[in-house]
Amino acid sequence: MRRHVGLGYKLIDEAETIPKRARQVILQHHERLNGTGYPGKLSGEEISLYGKMAAIVDVYDAITSDRVYHKGKLPSLVLRQLVEWSGEGVFDAELVQRFIQCVGIYPVGSLVALESQRLAVVIASPQKALLNPVLEVIYDLRKQRPVAPEMLDLGESVSGGGDRIVKPVTAEEYTIRIEDYLTH
Repeated sequence: MRRHVGLGYKLIDEAETIPKRARQVILQHHERLNGTGYPGKLSGEEISLYGKMAAIVDVYDAITSDRVYHKGKLPSLVLRQLVEWSGEGVFDAELVQRFIQCVGIYPVGSLVALESQRLAVVIASPQKALLNPVLEVIYDLRKQRPVAPEMLDLGESVSGGGDRIVKPVTAEEYTIRIEDYLTH
C-alpha cells in the first residue's frame, strides 16, 4: 500500500508536462506535519503547501468514502476529526479551517435531520452561513415516508421558518439515494 506514492511518481517522472506542484502532491499527500507520514517522513516546512493541502483532502476522501475495508463516515464527523488532528500537529490547522470553509460543515450531499422532524439533503453550503446551508427537504420522519421535495434556505430567516439542523444522518438508515436529489 505504501509503495503507491513511489510507483505513482515513477509513472510521471519522465513527463515534462507535469507541473512541479502536481509532482509535490503525488510525493507528499501522505506526509504529516509532525513527521509521522510517508514515504519521506517529512515534517513542517519540509512539506510543500500543496502536499499539506493534498494530505487533508486525501484523508477526508479516504474516511468519508465507502471502501472494501470500511464504511465511509459522516462528513461532519470526519471534519471534526481533522480539526482534532490539526490540534495534535498532524495537519496544518489553518489549512484545515480553510478546507472546512470550502466544503462546509454540512457538505453538499450530506443528509441532515431537522428540528421539524424532517430529513433534508444539503444542496449548497454558503461560506458565510456554514451552519445554515440551503437544503432540499425530502422525508417526513413522523410519517416515515418521502415528501415532495421542498427547498429550504436556513440562512434566510423567513424561508428557514425557524427550522434548524439537529444532526447529520446516514442515507442508509432511511434507504434514501442521495444522488437522486443532486441530479436535477
